[in-house]
Amino acid sequence: LLGSDPVFWVGTALTRCVGASPEAERQWTGPFCFVQAADPQLGLMKAWRIGDAVGGGDEWEEEVALTKQAVAGVNQLRPRPRFMVLCGDLVHAMPGTEFREAQERDLKEALRETDPSIPLVFVSGNHDLDQVPTPSTVEQYCRAWGDDYFSFWVGGVLCLVLNSQLYFNASACPQQKEAQETWLEAQLSRASSAEPKPKHILVFQHIPLYVKSHDEQDEYFNLPQETRQNLMERFKRAGVTAVFSGHYHRNAGGCHDGLDMVVTSAIGCQLGDDTHGVRLVAVTANAVVHRYYSLEQLGQRGVDEELRKMLQAC
Repeated sequence: LLGSDPVFWVGTALTRCVGASPEAERQWTGPFCFVQAADPQLGLMKAWRIGDAVGGGDEWEEEVALTKQAVAGVNQLRPRPRFMVLCGDLVHAMPGTEFREAQERDLKEALRETDPSIPLVFVSGNHDLDQVPTPSTVEQYCRAWGDDYFSFWVGGVLCLVLNSQLYFNASACPQQKEAQETWLEAQLSRASSAEPKPKHILVFQHIPLYVKSHDEQDEYFNLPQETRQNLMERFKRAGVTAVFSGHYHRNAGGCHDGLDMVVTSAIGCQLGDDTHGVRLVAVTANAVVHRYYSLEQLGQRGVDEELRKMLQAC
């Protein structure tokens, strides 16, 4: 079972994994860093090359090697990241298809090399749940990777993990969408009156609210405008600092009305001019600053010094 290894995240076990009590993690203890990554998506690179994104994902050695390279680079970071979050599309094969179990198995095996002091946080993507998720596909995901939405505190910061596919198309599982909505509203309301107040509130989801502009037209890579606007208004009222996502397989994003929308490119298949990489995020009392590093850069000398400067920037 994935959660039997202390390196992995399951449900609300983060504070247990890092050796602190949940109550202690509500206290701000100073700047820290974490790693945000997205879309290892085992199987997409070959499928994309041969032009068969639906049925062509029968090889994934490249993505396994890239994931191991990312893990090795993250393990070397000093200061040590408090956690690493993978923002969805963990594998390419849809639920119930031929290569799903093997891709999940091989990704878990690659991730087991993560240093045990760095918990992993998993976010569900459209390929993890299907384009139109059902109660069954959500249940399958939860069995393999943990809850599809949950919250945790780390170092005085409240983190909310969302199932963004329920905002994209929940036509086959309206009850799951309603349950997440009720939960999210309670989380945001509780955060507003919490003592101590969270130093920051961060949201992690697979599909971005928007890719480049808060008022852009609906498309495959963003959430529908009505849903997007509703979430942005609620996040703004609650004091959310930033939303981190993947899905676009390119770096993008923006800032609107004080809410940072961070779109991070993939560990795996690239669809633009970026290269395989991860994002290092520094959390200070006054700001959340971040920079994308290629996997080659991540393993080079000098990254630790840049990270320390980010932690001292604000």
